[in-house]
Amino acid sequence: MSGTFVGMPAFPKAAHEAVHNQTLRGNLRHATHTIRAKRAKAVAEVSDWAALREAGKQIKDHTLRHLDRYLVQLEESVTAAGGIVHWAADADEANRIVADLVKMTGESEVVKVKSMATQEIGLNEALEAEGIHAYETDLAELIVQLGKDRPSHILVPAIHRNRGEIREIFAREMSEWGRAAPEGLTDTPAELAEAARLHLREKFLRAKVGISGANFMVAETGTMVVVESEGNGRMCLTLPETLISVVGIEKIVPTWQDLEVFLQTLPRSSTAERMNPYTSMWTGTTGGDGPSTFHLVLLDNGRTDTLADEVGRQALRCIRCSACLNVCPVYERAGGHAYGSVYPGPIGAILSPQLRGTESEIDASLPYASSLCGACYEVCPVAIDIPEVLVHLRERVVEGGAVTRDGNKVVLKPAKGHAAERAAMRAARWAFSHPGALRTGQRLASRSRRFHPRTLPGPGSAWSATRDLPTVPSEPFRDWWQRTQGGKHGRKDAK
Repeated sequence: MSGTFVGMPAFPKAAHEAVHNQTLRGNLRHATHTIRAKRAKAVAEVSDWAALREAGKQIKDHTLRHLDRYLVQLEESVTAAGGIVHWAADADEANRIVADLVKMTGESEVVKVKSMATQEIGLNEALEAEGIHAYETDLAELIVQLGKDRPSHILVPAIHRNRGEIREIFAREMSEWGRAAPEGLTDTPAELAEAARLHLREKFLRAKVGISGANFMVAETGTMVVVESEGNGRMCLTLPETLISVVGIEKIVPTWQDLEVFLQTLPRSSTAERMNPYTSMWTGTTGGDGPSTFHLVLLDNGRTDTLADEVGRQALRCIRCSACLNVCPVYERAGGHAYGSVYPGPIGAILSPQLRGTESEIDASLPYASSLCGACYEVCPVAIDIPEVLVHLRERVVEGGAVTRDGNKVVLKPAKGHAAERAAMRAARWAFSHPGALRTGQRLASRSRRFHPRTLPGPGSAWSATRDLPTVPSEPFRDWWQRTQGGKHGRKDAK
């Protein structure tokens, strides 16, 4: 199990294998259709949803423009409240900081709240290498961990599993990790949940160290916010003596008033609830109440480089609601594992190539893991124009060019395998910048339309095997416009 799925093939190959798994497709279709239907109903209840969406976008953009100032304010607020702040430039540094903090306590076990940031950096594997066992306590994350699997969804990491598969995992693996599953366990949701509850309860009561992420950080007070639906987070955040939170630097909001916007949009977009059942907030430490030691690890890991991209930086608005996954026709058929990252679906297709770069085969393929239908943009509660960023990243893959890596400007070479695409785009650019040549080409195409093939030859046959080639009109638009004076003659003739 790897946080970044190192060694995964490019998306087209991984997706080709996934679409032949009928069980996977059935699980995904049922789950995504159910979630998005509930979300649509929950959003429809809010009369000012469009205004909330715009407010979330503006707050995030403002914060990103002044991220340096708000991060310093956050550090001062956390420190004043009794917490300790650490800065991690990349995954290795963050993992080293957390491992050292755990070893300082003398403990060899930790309990974890569901956290995308810790999955991103592969924290569990790093701790295991140091002899520290990390136990996931979110139900879906527990299923993934026990099954030696990988998460395939931001909100529901085990969305690719059905009840029967989960029962088998619990019965087979729970005894190796702690309390065994009850005898005669069935696949009813209530029994599965009870088995997980009993298994985790002993870990909650024994653990001295908890590890979490955070959905939001409030700069003015240094407050951390975690929203969840099961209560496991509350147990991890309050029972251990030491709490370590690993949080991406983009999760910051300036004020409590700003937080109010997201506490309305996040639950409706993610779990289709009016509010999260558990919203946990803590500010530093308080004697006799909760952990006595609190560490905040602020994670960069490519976020500053992403911020330097004027188009791509909007991906940092993401509040990890997963609404884009649930409406994406590509995700529904390919599943999350095909994206080779803990961030699957449309948001993963634009976030992972920016955090990790587009040099690897898998990351260079992710911007193409989309039909550009735009459904992801329509449901995003912070109005991330994912199709715009996808096209922007495709250009980067094909053309190369200047990007920021580790704070330095570098020039990427064009990716291999895109020579024909580059040639086609350059030919199109030349044609559109020479009106005479374009006009001649259009007329030639119209007059020879009866000789046009129904399918493309060579590599293009894969594209036209499932699509009809557009029919060339009998007359170019320019000629029609001149002949009819913009349709005026046509309207008179019609009368």
